[in-house]
Amino acid sequence: MSGAAGGGGGSSCQGAAAAASCSSAGSPYSAATGGSAGVAGRLPARVLEHVFSYLEMTDLMRCALVCWHWNNILADENSEVWRSLSNRSLSDEAMRSDILCNLPTYKGKLKAFQHALSSHDCSRNVYVKKNGFTLHRNPIAQSTDGARGKIGFLEGRHAWEIWWEGPLGTVAVIGLATKRASMQCQGYVALLGSDDQSWGWNLVDNNLLHNGEVNGNFPQCNNAPKYQIGERIRVILDMDDKTLAFERGFEFLGIAFRGLPKACLFPAVSAVYGNTEVTMVYLGRPLDG
Repeated sequence: MSGAAGGGGGSSCQGAAAAASCSSAGSPYSAATGGSAGVAGRLPARVLEHVFSYLEMTDLMRCALVCWHWNNILADENSEVWRSLSNRSLSDEAMRSDILCNLPTYKGKLKAFQHALSSHDCSRNVYVKKNGFTLHRNPIAQSTDGARGKIGFLEGRHAWEIWWEGPLGTVAVIGLATKRASMQCQGYVALLGSDDQSWGWNLVDNNLLHNGEVNGNFPQCNNAPKYQIGERIRVILDMDDKTLAFERGFEFLGIAFRGLPKACLFPAVSAVYGNTEVTMVYLGRPLDG
């Protein structure tokens, strides 16, 4: 996965253009050097690891394209290189708590931080806490407030976890949004799904929402259990099949939305309850089966 490392900047989109850019940046150099990096390409792995441990994510992704030797060194996602970058980029709270417990590698944790909720692409009534992953909604009356992830998707399959760490209130929605979808509105409403630019699952009443309409209940079963505070919901986006699905407790709940548009789609949440908190952690490509 490519993308800008760390940062609380605005959201960007990840897709074919980014992948092509990385490929074109690496191929000419490799071809010109016969697939090596000259003298540097023959340095011992321990020396290269030490040098790489001072670089940032974008530099490391470029280094992985230089030659097979460098790529193999960086392929170990728990190496000293990724550990060092994690310690520089991630907060102590994120590293020591169970926020990233489902990500066993340092590189996986860094990718999660790259894709976390954006502190610059959200309602003015919310902020991202110092751990880098948790959204806090201020107690503002008669307002619904949301946030998008830092990186959106044009292609591929992606999974992330979301969980509430406070009361849901009357509306608590998780789902997707384009760049055009609003992240704040007056009143207490289901912001995600209120227009044709967003798709949401309201965890309070189990309604699916899009274009201002209820698209049925979810999951589609009798007496579907209500969401419990702290319960991790896994969101699965398939941009190739244009579907959005959900899991709860490793139980596949089904496909919630089909026919998603060919547009850059961002993970998103919206909340109404004062001082409630929502955490989102990007997991990467979902496992099959």
